[in-house]
Parts: sequence; C-alpha cells; structure tokens
Amino acid sequence: MTVPDPAALRGLLRLDHVDAGYGPFKALFDVSFSVPYGGAVALLGTNGAGKTTAARVASGLLAPTRGTVSFHQNDITGLPTHEVARRGVAHCVEGRSVFGSLTVAENLTMMLRLPAGSDPDATRFGISGPPGVEAAYELFPRLGERRTQIAGTLSGGEQRMLALAPVLIAKPRLLIADELSLGLAPVIIDEVYERLAEAKAGGTALLIVEQHADHALALADKVVVLRNGSVAYDGPPLPLTDLAPHILGT
Repeated sequence: MTVPDPAALRGLLRLDHVDAGYGPFKALFDVSFSVPYGGAVALLGTNGAGKTTAARVASGLLAPTRGTVSFHQNDITGLPTHEVARRGVAHCVEGRSVFGSLTVAENLTMMLRLPAGSDPDATRFGISGPPGVEAAYELFPRLGERRTQIAGTLSGGEQRMLALAPVLIAKPRLLIADELSLGLAPVIIDEVYERLAEAKAGGTALLIVEQHADHALALADKVVVLRNGSVAYDGPPLPLTDLAPHILGT
C-alpha cells in the first residue's frame, strides 16, 4: 500500500482561516482552501464575493488581518510580493497590465529582462535576443505578427496574451490567473485556456479566478466557491447548474 505524501495532501498553496480587507472594509471571513501540487483550482463566485482579494492574499499583494498563507510547506504570511514571486508564485492580475506606449517586442523585452542563459527554453527556441521573446511568439503567434505594433493599440485579447506570455515562459510553480476571460472574444479565450492547459501539463499549478466559469471548470481538478467573503463550496468540479446554489445562495 502506498503511503500518501503528507506535503502533497496539504497542497502547494494553503490559506488557513484567513480574514482580509481594505481599511475598515472586510472582504474575506475565515477563508481556508488549498491548491494541489500540479493541479488546477477554479475559484468561483459573483462580483464582490472575494475572489480577487483571495488571489491578492495568496500572492502577497494584500496581507491578511488574520490567518496564515503557506506555500510549499513554508509560511509566507505577510511576505512582500517580490519575495513570494521568488518562491515561484506568478500572479496575472485582472486587466491588461502592459506598457501601452511601447511596441509588443519592447514590452516583451522589458518583461523578460532576465540574465543570459537563465531561460531554460533559450536553446530550444534558438533565441538570440532577450531570453524568452521568441518563446512568447511561439506561445502566441498573434504577438509575433504584431511585434512592431504599439501595445496600446492591440485588442483586449491581444493585450491579455502579451501580459500572460512572460508569466507562462517563466514556468512558475503556481500561476494565479485573475479573470482572464473578462471582455475577450470566445476564440481568444479558447487560445488562452489552451496555453493554461499546456502550463498545467508541464507541472505548473493553477489558481484560476473566474466569474465566467465554463473554461475554468473544464480545466479544474477542484472548485472553491466564495460567497459574501466565505467559502461556500470546496470540492470536486460539478456542472455549473449544481454549483449555482453555492454561488448564488439560492
């Protein structure tokens, strides 16, 4: 009989009894959940349920007022974001997060400013310029077609690709993706989620924050539903019709 690994049972990321908020406004109440090693968790809920706040706590953008955050069995509660990132947590925040006055190529050069030889894909992609830039074009060929275009003139989906590509190239242990599908055309959403599936297959764990749940549910190993800042469901993926009572409280 195989004995389960205690670390694997606890998960790569854990929030335990977390309260958090903004000044006098409390957004999370006693929130506990985990993200398994190499797995994908869909974090669902309506607007204002606390999804983005939980993501911000997980990546160090927001310190909890109570409870603990652990990553790879180490307590990271209250660590600054750059320290959390050094441990292998990447956070693709809601919105487009690009330098609007720079070209696509210039954005990627800025975002992928890494020491020479630090990119494990450099040889495979035959990169001669900044590490990872050609890898970004491999991930999203649309970016390669628009490499000289000013980023601020790209479509919303293309800007989302531009923000996501450097994160995927870095191959983090955990990728927190916040509302990737917001405002995007269906064909772009499909392409973005294909890349997420590839990242998961390569060993990156995913915490997918979504209001539009279909794509996240298709990729998820488990689901956490937040309602009014508290966990209303934590379990295996279910059809959206079965999750609706947990999401809506009806």
